[in-house]
Amino acid sequence: TPSMLRSRMSANLAMLFTEAPFMSRFKLAANAGFKAVEISTPDMYDHTPQEIRAALDDNSLQCALFNMPAGDWAGGDRGLAAVLGREKDFDASLDVTVRYAEVLGSPLVHCLSGVLPPDTPAVLPDAERTYHRSLGKAVSVLEKMGIQVLIEPINQRSIPGYYLRSFEQAEEVIQEFKDLQSVVTHPMILFDVFHAQIIGGDLTNVLRRYKKHIGHIQIAGVPDRGEPDEHQEVNFPYLFRFLADEIQWKGHVGCEYIPRGKTEEGLGWLTRSGLVSE
Repeated sequence: TPSMLRSRMSANLAMLFTEAPFMSRFKLAANAGFKAVEISTPDMYDHTPQEIRAALDDNSLQCALFNMPAGDWAGGDRGLAAVLGREKDFDASLDVTVRYAEVLGSPLVHCLSGVLPPDTPAVLPDAERTYHRSLGKAVSVLEKMGIQVLIEPINQRSIPGYYLRSFEQAEEVIQEFKDLQSVVTHPMILFDVFHAQIIGGDLTNVLRRYKKHIGHIQIAGVPDRGEPDEHQEVNFPYLFRFLADEIQWKGHVGCEYIPRGKTEEGLGWLTRSGLVSE
């Protein structure tokens, strides 16, 4: 069975090449052979869209995905979409997203749900309403620009209290959008293999089940989120063949892992995973 194309791997600039300041990572990614990058670090918003676009163009890189502003990251925010009382902040973050989206040419934007306070059961109905309101706004604004909004189930070990925490929940959210006749498009799932393995494992069956809802894929080793190589529990060469052959995945695959050492020194998995070089 043929595997995935090496050129479909995109470097996540929040986690890779962090030896260098943010704006220097584009060149390092290109030098390492990446054709695309994705940006999920709040650092991007310290720079103008034009500066980031220039870094992409100078290095012949495509921006595969970026994250909406996630609120006060240092203060514990992990997105705002489901957080009651932060609707104005969310709307402001959507305005910022539009400014960047117009310039970066990314086809995908990830909208983070945010973290719920500890007394979760009591606030769930409010969180659900807030989430649908905010996500609905993001979808209707960004779809007009030809941009697909993504939602990502995140495991509770990595971000305790994160609102969107399972694939069933993500599917329900998508279904509610589909049931609204007024909405042309709906969010899609950002399928992060690292989170999926911790949430419930059974990776190939889960990929098979949600395949029509998946808009982007990210990878990292489990349990330590290191390189997707032979020193962790997921069989990535098998998974890449499965994605190419059965899922027939044509999109990018985001390398969103935390290198154990220097980023470049850990890139050997790219040649050992059976990926196809064009």
